[in-house]
Amino acid sequence: MNHLPTGKTSITPASPSHIEVRGARVHNLRNVNVDIPLGQLVGVCGVSGSGKSSLALGVLYAEGSRRYLEALSTYTRRRMGQAARADVDEVRYVPAALALHQRPSVPGVRSTFGTMSELLNSLRLLFSRVGSHPCPHCGTYAPPSMSVAAEQPITCATCRKTFFGPGAEELAFNSGGACPTCGGTGTVRRVNEAALVPDESKTINEGAVLPWGSLMWDLMKQVCGEMGVRLDVPFSELTPEERDIVFHGPAEKRHILYKAKKGDNFAELDFTYYNAVYTVENALAKAKDEKGLARVARFLTEGPCPDCEGTRLSAAARGPLVRGINLAKACEMTLDETVTWVDGVPETLAENLRPMAVSICESFQHTARRLLELGLGYLSLDRAGSTLSTGERQRVQLARAVRNRTTGVLYVLDEPSIGLHPANIDGLLGVMRDLLADGNSVVMVDHDTRILAAADYLVEMGPEAGAGGGHVVACGTPAELRADDRSLIGRYLPGAETKGAADPPAGAAATPNAPATSAGASACVAEAPEAAPLSVPAPDPMSNVRPRCPEGQLFEHGAIHLETSPLHTVHELSVDLPVNRLTAVTGVSGSGKTTLVLEELIPALNSVNAGENLPASVRGIDPAGIVRAQLIDASPIGANVRSTVATYCGVLDDLRRAFARTDEAKAAGLKAGAFSYNTGKLRCPTCDGTGQVSLDVQFLPDVDVPCPDCRGRRYGAEADAITWNGHTLAQLMAMSIDEALDACASLKKAHAMLQTLHDLGLGYLTLGEATPALSGGEAQRLKLASEMGKAQDGALFVFDEPTIGLHPRDVRTLLNVFQHLVEQGATVVVIEHDLDFIRNADYVVDMGPGGGQAGGRVVACGTPEQIAANPDSVTGRYL
Repeated sequence: MNHLPTGKTSITPASPSHIEVRGARVHNLRNVNVDIPLGQLVGVCGVSGSGKSSLALGVLYAEGSRRYLEALSTYTRRRMGQAARADVDEVRYVPAALALHQRPSVPGVRSTFGTMSELLNSLRLLFSRVGSHPCPHCGTYAPPSMSVAAEQPITCATCRKTFFGPGAEELAFNSGGACPTCGGTGTVRRVNEAALVPDESKTINEGAVLPWGSLMWDLMKQVCGEMGVRLDVPFSELTPEERDIVFHGPAEKRHILYKAKKGDNFAELDFTYYNAVYTVENALAKAKDEKGLARVARFLTEGPCPDCEGTRLSAAARGPLVRGINLAKACEMTLDETVTWVDGVPETLAENLRPMAVSICESFQHTARRLLELGLGYLSLDRAGSTLSTGERQRVQLARAVRNRTTGVLYVLDEPSIGLHPANIDGLLGVMRDLLADGNSVVMVDHDTRILAAADYLVEMGPEAGAGGGHVVACGTPAELRADDRSLIGRYLPGAETKGAADPPAGAAATPNAPATSAGASACVAEAPEAAPLSVPAPDPMSNVRPRCPEGQLFEHGAIHLETSPLHTVHELSVDLPVNRLTAVTGVSGSGKTTLVLEELIPALNSVNAGENLPASVRGIDPAGIVRAQLIDASPIGANVRSTVATYCGVLDDLRRAFARTDEAKAAGLKAGAFSYNTGKLRCPTCDGTGQVSLDVQFLPDVDVPCPDCRGRRYGAEADAITWNGHTLAQLMAMSIDEALDACASLKKAHAMLQTLHDLGLGYLTLGEATPALSGGEAQRLKLASEMGKAQDGALFVFDEPTIGLHPRDVRTLLNVFQHLVEQGATVVVIEHDLDFIRNADYVVDMGPGGGQAGGRVVACGTPEQIAANPDSVTGRYL
């Protein structure tokens, strides 16, 4: 009670200090009750599949964003397609929420770092408003003036004619400022004449000119003959004049006698000659889908536009000058350089222009500051968005989300440490602390122990994955989790004493969601009493998880030798990678890891094995017996809910055949195809085998709900009458991989695949789980499943940060998987930041020393110990 000076009393309610979650059942959450502190940095951790994202994104973000959108008009909500209500009893005191997802989509061909970060908007405005503009009549530059901002004409001092300066939109390569030749993409496709006639020992009659056979009527050979070209001599013997007709001959009509391929019918035709180059250009112009483009692509080369030189801008858009350079030159600079250049703009202008210039420059610097804090100063504004790494794209996304000084917002970050070298972690923590200082709350899902150790509060989900997870195992400050025997992550946090015991210590049994005994864990609320006690085993130390190759034997099976020319920010390189070993390619963000491995190594190996020309940036490569190079990435599997774990790994095929062999199926005349939930007659007729139906609720968002007839099982009632090994097919699809292992023991092929998935740490996934919903790490391991158990001699597997989304315990499993591949004869190359993983590699190639222009070199090569001892290696300092 508060006594006011007037003598009256007033009850002042205390501000909420926690978000209260009660009865959360999203995905595998088991009726979770938990309080999340407001105004603090809260980390949500746990093994893969334990329910971290379900709590953070499926409950906190879903409810925070939905409730904010409900304040908008019905029309606006309908246009925005808001999220449906989360499956939770109650969520109280949740602020409006913004989410930064784990894997931002790969930008299109028109996207650059400048457009993604919106820095280019400020630069275009700067060049439009305070630039020196050339007179379109005589070319004389007019000094900067207020004319453009005032929408008034500029008078040329030389020819006295007037003209209007360009607006900001007229300087955009996605709008009025696009180069007319390349359409603002900076690249053009040209016909590769060498690809039109790859074998000059053939005659034209024998099909020497490939496009005429694959893209045009075969009778073009006869038309070519009527143009005066010999058709029955090797192409190499044609005269220069004849060759010119083949490639560039005029579109003239010729009279030919055409004989049908079947029968003896002849026809006289007048036909226009399409030379080989025009044949390809015509097919490219008419291509309407990926299949059509693929037919033409082999005859094309792609390179910088000759008119704009790759800048994407038209000549007019490159006209305005500020501080002596045009917009294209300003975009070529790194962000570090651009920030310094922008700082000096106002002082070069007349007094009346300075206030406007200062305002524009401050807008640019405000956005740039966040990006610099996140370690992206090495990127140039014209860098194509599609060439940025996952971590770089996420940090751009983070900077865009936090550049406005909001207050009272809940930021939910999904793996913000993706792509970050340990040296960049401090910058990320600084940005999150700035959000808190402005009065916001931050909830992050992460596995990086340095990030988690810096959190104010931790909520650990688990104790296992899938059906074995979905509980709050422990919560409290990092110090409290280090001391809590129920916590698995606590043993990995910096400063914790690693316990090597395989069994849980005495008293380690934990009741899910039960409050910790320490006072700091008071926000951890007990859940339903029917939950069974759970225990958490202690991990072993992470060093030497796999048997590493002795230093003297690293190259006993040979080395892939790669020599490259400069590409992006990567300099000329000469690199050796040991065959049949696990190699980690490391370095700070922007040091050139992705360029070296994904844009040079893999394409070079694939080109050699296909007998094609090497990529332009590769000077030479010795494949050392590698005949197959495969990238196992984290892109989603499948496009919709029809793709499931069972269909992707082939287990459902074996199950369908097993069910078709049962007496019930034979009596009903059912073949294996009838048991497909996509096309079979036993699929649920209500949902067509998807397991869910979409409800159109008019001005509210469409809601996907379990099918009311099959209850999400995908199969109709008729399928329940047929059992195999005591189970219906719907029951098997609802089983986890670990549960299905026993049920499918008699199916040799299916059991072997299920065992592989278990060994990959995916035993918690259900057979009917939709693959597009899997995390990036789960998708990577599922793709790898088909390769396990095979002889891999001559195979190279490349992984781009496979530890993303993995708990330290799961990193151990992944290392064992890679060891198995190496034992099968494979060569494994991994782009990685995780220090525990790097310590277990046979060989390390460390790029750097910095990012962008300060990187792009091989700083050090050798064993992890040699890297750690190298004073020039930033990675070595953290090892």
